[in-house]
Amino acid sequence: MGKYKIQVFTGTALGAGTSNKIYMTLIGSISNSGPHKLKTLTAFWPGSRQTFTVESESNIGELLLVEVEPRPRSLLPHIDDDWFCTKIIVTTPEGVNVLFPCYCWMGRDEKLFLRHSIAMLKTKDTVPQLLAHRQENLKKRRQEFKWSVYAPGLPHTVLAKSPHELPAEVRFSFTREKEFQFTSGAAFMKLKLENPLNGTWNSFEAIKEILSEKPETYEYVENNWMTDEFFAYQFLNGLNPMIIKRCSKLPEKFPVTNEMVKSFLPDTSTLESEMKKGNIFICDYERLRDIEGNVISNQKQYLAAPLCLLFSTQGKLMPIAIQLNQQPGPGNPIFLPSDSENDWLLAKIFVRNAEFNEHELNFHLLRAHLMGEVFTVATMRNLPSCHPLYKLLIPHTRYNLQINILARSLLISEDGYFPKFTAIGNKSMTTFLKRAASSLTYSSLCIPDNIKERGLETIPNYFYRDDGLELWDIIYKFVSGFVSHYYKDQDVKDDNELHSWLTEIRENGFLERSEAGFPKSFGTVKELVKFITMVIFTVSAQHAAVNSGQFEFGGFMPNFPSTLRCPPPRQKGETTMDSVLEALPDISTTINTIAVVYLLSQESADRYPLGHYPEELFSEEVPLKLKTQFKNDLLDLEKKIDSRNKKLALPYTYLNPRNVDNSVAI
Repeated sequence: MGKYKIQVFTGTALGAGTSNKIYMTLIGSISNSGPHKLKTLTAFWPGSRQTFTVESESNIGELLLVEVEPRPRSLLPHIDDDWFCTKIIVTTPEGVNVLFPCYCWMGRDEKLFLRHSIAMLKTKDTVPQLLAHRQENLKKRRQEFKWSVYAPGLPHTVLAKSPHELPAEVRFSFTREKEFQFTSGAAFMKLKLENPLNGTWNSFEAIKEILSEKPETYEYVENNWMTDEFFAYQFLNGLNPMIIKRCSKLPEKFPVTNEMVKSFLPDTSTLESEMKKGNIFICDYERLRDIEGNVISNQKQYLAAPLCLLFSTQGKLMPIAIQLNQQPGPGNPIFLPSDSENDWLLAKIFVRNAEFNEHELNFHLLRAHLMGEVFTVATMRNLPSCHPLYKLLIPHTRYNLQINILARSLLISEDGYFPKFTAIGNKSMTTFLKRAASSLTYSSLCIPDNIKERGLETIPNYFYRDDGLELWDIIYKFVSGFVSHYYKDQDVKDDNELHSWLTEIRENGFLERSEAGFPKSFGTVKELVKFITMVIFTVSAQHAAVNSGQFEFGGFMPNFPSTLRCPPPRQKGETTMDSVLEALPDISTTINTIAVVYLLSQESADRYPLGHYPEELFSEEVPLKLKTQFKNDLLDLEKKIDSRNKKLALPYTYLNPRNVDNSVAI
C-alpha cells in the first residue's frame, strides 16, 4: 500500500491539450494499482503541469510501467480530442522520482504503456513485463513504418505518399506546418518576385535587379561570381565542397598539356612538377555524361559533363583549364583563362550548371535527405524506445520523413520543380541519381576518411574541412562517451536489435553493394562509435553544409543556373556576350528557381540546433553530463569560428554549430 504523487506534463503545441478524462494505472513488478481517474476541474491545457495522487491498495513492487488511457467525457462523446503528453513523473512512497517520457499523441480509448526512462539493452532487460513492453513497442512501430521502393537502384523510402499517413509524433508541429505552407506560398511575395510566362534576359544587370533586398553573402556572390578566384573558392567553401580532389595524374580523357597552362604556373615550374607537389586539383562531372537534356516551354535544354583543372598557389585556388565533355577531341576544346573573356565565362557557367545537378541531386538529396530517411526508418523499426541508441538518435530524425515526402511530391515528382525548370528533367534525373547511388560509399560519409581519400588534407583556406573535422571530433567524443557507458565489445556483438538496425540500413540504403565498404556487423565499441558519429554528422553538419547556403550562393542565377538553353560550344572564338545571355535560363525558370532555393534555405521558428535536446529522454547521470559537455564543446567551437570569420572578407558560417540543425528538417 502507498500513495504515489503523479505529475503530468502536457505539450505546448497548439492542440496539445485535451478535455478527455485521463485514467492511469501504475504497473509494478508484483501487481498494479488498477485504473485511477486523474480528477481535474479543468482540461489538460497546453503547457500545463498538473499534480495528482494515486493510492494503491496493495504493494505493487518496483514501479515499471505507467498505463495511460484517455476516455471521452459523456457530454462530448463524438469530439476527437487528441492529447500530446510530454512526460509523467511519479514519486513513489519512498520519495523516489521516476521519469516516464512520452512525447506522443494519444487518441481517446487508446491505451499507451510508458516505460521508465532508464535506457536498457535487450540482453540486460530481464523483467518479463518490461521485455513484453519492448517487443510490443517494436511490433507497433514496424506496422507504422514500412519500407517502399521509390525507384530501383536508389535508397528505399518510408511507405507514405502523404505526411498525414505518418504517425503524428514524426510529422511537423503545427507551427512548422503552417510556417512551411506560408513560406512556400509566400516566397514570391516575400522576395517581391513576379512570374512572367516568357521572356529572356538581355543583361546581367537586369538579373541583379530581381531582388531589392539581399543578404550580404548574396551581394558578395553577385559582385564576384565572374572572377576566377571566387569561381574556384566555391569548390572549397560554396554549396558543394565535395567534388574537388587532388590530381596526381591527368586522366587520359582530359589531355591538358604543359604548353596550354604554363603561363598560369610559376616561371620555372611545369604541370607535372606541380602535380607532384600536390598543387593541382580536379573536378570531374563524369556522372553527367551522355545525359539527355530536358524540354522547357517547348525549347530544348542542355547540360555538360565537364572536367575542371585548378591550381593552388599562395593560398589561392585558381581554374586553369575546362573541358566541357568527357570525350576529348575535335568539337570539345579545352578552354583556358587566356581565351576570350566570353569563351572562358561560358565554359565556367556550364561548370556551374553541372554543380547545380551534382549538388542538388547527389550531395544534397541523396547523401543527406535520402540517407537520413534510411537511418530514420531503420531506427523506428528496429530500436525500441528504451534502447539507448534510440534515445540518442531520435532527436536526429526530427521532421526528416515529412520533409522528404514533400520533396518527392513538390520537387522531383513528374510535375515538380525538376521536370519543369531544370535541364536534367525527370527521366535523366533518375538515371543520374542511380549513378550517384552506385558511387556511394561508407568512407565518403565519414569526413576524416573522405578528406584523406580526396587528398585535401593540406589545401589552404578549406573552411568546410576545418570546421567539419572539428565537428566530427566533437560528435565522436560525445558518442564515444555515450556508447561506452552502455556497451562493452561483447555487448555490441550480442545486441540483436542493433544488428537488425544495421542490416536494414545496409539493405535499404546501400542496397547490399559490397563495394560500398559498408560494415556488415559491429564487433567492437569503436566500430559502433564511428558508425553512430557518421549518422549524426550526416543528418546535422553535412546537411547544413550543403543546404543552408542555397539562397545566398544559388539565388543569383548565373552563378547556379538550373538549366542552359544552348549546347556547349564546340569551338573557341564564337561566343559573344549575347550568346552567353541566350544560354541562360529564361525569366520564368530563373524566378521559380530563386523561389525554390529561398524556401529550401529558410530556418524554422521551432528548429533544434545541434546539441539542443528539449525532450527529457534520460534520467541517468552519465548521459546527462555527456549532453552538457557536448553542448559546451559546441559553444567553444562557435567562438573559434566567430573569431576566424571576423578576419575573412566572406565568412564561412554554415558549419558554425549555432547554424547546424539536429536533423534534416528542411
